[in-house]
Amino acid sequence: MACCNNRRKPEWLKIKLPMGQLSTEVANIVRGYNLHTICTSGMCPNQGECWGAGTATFMIAGNVCTRACKFCNVTTGRPAPLDPLEPEHIANSVKLLGLKHAVITSVDRDDLDDLGAAHWVRVIEAVKRENPSTTMEVLIPDFQGRRELVQQVIDARPEVISHNLETVRRLSDSVRSRAKYDISLEVIRQVSESEVISKSGIMLGLGETREDILQTMDDLRAVGCKVMTIGQYLQPTSENLEVKEYVTPETFEEYGRIGLEKGFRHVESGPLVRSSYHAEKHVR
Repeated sequence: MACCNNRRKPEWLKIKLPMGQLSTEVANIVRGYNLHTICTSGMCPNQGECWGAGTATFMIAGNVCTRACKFCNVTTGRPAPLDPLEPEHIANSVKLLGLKHAVITSVDRDDLDDLGAAHWVRVIEAVKRENPSTTMEVLIPDFQGRRELVQQVIDARPEVISHNLETVRRLSDSVRSRAKYDISLEVIRQVSESEVISKSGIMLGLGETREDILQTMDDLRAVGCKVMTIGQYLQPTSENLEVKEYVTPETFEEYGRIGLEKGFRHVESGPLVRSSYHAEKHVR
């Protein structure tokens, strides 16, 4: 696949970033409660669409990650101590925004004894307590494959638990930091064996082949994954991995059809798709 870093982005990747009244309200709430969102920290291309509709994906446990994945724009370093008020702040923000479905993710906290699992539980419980009619998706780290920590999140009963493979097996070690492909599959398997909907996602454009992608689908189905997202990798900064290919919308549509044929309940596949895109659909 030819490298395309010196080429301009194709038309299908050019997006508008509207900032309407609802978007401003979201920004004000985020600032007012000293919260972090992956919308901004991850430079999500759907920020305008989602914030304009009054939705956001909250990022808990700070905005500094202990890992340095080569695709990610989140700052790497030594995180600050956990904010004990964060669970209530997240819960109140969900209530103020009137969200019917909340999405929550986090940085990796390898510096903590429990890797942040207890904090995750407190956030989930607080959101449920303050917003009993709101459904929830949590996008969790691998917790270093420690089953007892993953189980704590499962037992908190969010409707969807997502953990991203991010890329295909062949590229995993060169794209992710510390995370291992097989450990991620086991995390997804553990979620799939519970009553919680399991979900995972990958990015395209990192040098993967069609065969790699189809095998990844098979690997996810083998561990019971029910929902899959497939999106285009976009290089956040010059320090991140370069884009090897811009995949066409038609190819994404084809992978979406193939995924459904392989047995996924839902596949979200498109150039601008990110893990939490249209997440409210994945509960059903």
